[in-house]
Amino acid sequence: MKSLPKKKQPQQPQKKAAEQAKAMPLGAINYIMIALGTLVIAGSYLGMFLEQKVDGIFALYISPVTLIGAYVWIVFAILYRPKSHKKQPA
Repeated sequence: MKSLPKKKQPQQPQKKAAEQAKAMPLGAINYIMIALGTLVIAGSYLGMFLEQKVDGIFALYISPVTLIGAYVWIVFAILYRPKSHKKQPA
């Protein structure tokens, strides 16, 4: 019996292009920034819980500012893209 010809394996450049297309949309710095924002949010809610007063200074003045700032920070962290360092010809 004759053996069947071997199938050609796909070339490496095509495989790398497919891997790049499946790359994660956010980088490590984005996830770190999101984690920091989440920690600030958790800390603000924890501070309000520990204060146990609706009219307390933390609940009325500090926590609203930190919560809004943390939510804005998370939106910025999602949209942030680091600048690419390309050398320009002289």
